[in-house]
Amino acid sequence: MQMNTPSRRTIRLTRRGKLALVATGAVVAGTAVAVPLLSLDHRVETKPVGLVIPEGWRASQVYDAVDKALTLPAGSTRKSLAKAALKLPGDADGNPEGYLFPATYPVDKKATPQSLLQFMVDTANKKFDAAPVAAGAQRNATNVYQAVTIASIVQAEAATKADMGKVARVVFNRLERGMPLQMDSTINYVKNRSTLWTTSDDTRIDSPYNSYQRMGLPPTPIDNPGEDAMRAVLNPTPGDWLYFVTVKPGDTRFTADYAEHQRNVAEFNAEHQKSKAAQQSPSGSPQPSAK
Repeated sequence: MQMNTPSRRTIRLTRRGKLALVATGAVVAGTAVAVPLLSLDHRVETKPVGLVIPEGWRASQVYDAVDKALTLPAGSTRKSLAKAALKLPGDADGNPEGYLFPATYPVDKKATPQSLLQFMVDTANKKFDAAPVAAGAQRNATNVYQAVTIASIVQAEAATKADMGKVARVVFNRLERGMPLQMDSTINYVKNRSTLWTTSDDTRIDSPYNSYQRMGLPPTPIDNPGEDAMRAVLNPTPGDWLYFVTVKPGDTRFTADYAEHQRNVAEFNAEHQKSKAAQQSPSGSPQPSAK
């Protein structure tokens, strides 16, 4: 997140380093192996017992996971939305993004896309409609849906659980000052990707989710946040920070000083180039990562 418009390949770093799970969109299905029966053929029966929805997955990833868990043709769960009758808040306008709560859901012979999606939304409503959530949202001058939207940004941007409260504070500080959020995670949502790189062309995308061009929050959450991210939004860490960058794993730096932020970004760039050089030989073949 930066305030200027740098060259095409300059990094606007607000993003975290751990992207593998989100980037792959892999299905994580819990399975249990039954104890082999004492039969002549000694077969081992395996049956699915749960569908794991990780924190930070987008709705599109959830749909794909449900399709695979139920062995349905790709796109079946997305098509079922019209008849799922999900109990979403009015602000969602029928979009379940943010309300497919991360958890493990039972998958049995009676499970359908509609039943699984409704279970997820019902779980989210139980979590988000609780009195402490409403009170926390009001304390921060937001409604519950806006709080979920901020939590989705925190989920995408924070490098660690410990950073979540600070990231939430950055969001609130920028909103209070009338500054654009300039979060790379909202650009990634538009482009359906997960990356640390945001180019100048990316920041000119015409989209209500482009937080470089548009003021305020995006129109919907950008993923499905977990309880830690929501807790961070309801009780953000006190501070005056306006910028942050993860220079390297375990080293996320928050500051209210833009010049300091630029120095941190420059240090990240140096670390990135050093790591990139260490992973490649002169011929371009992979090399062990630097320690």
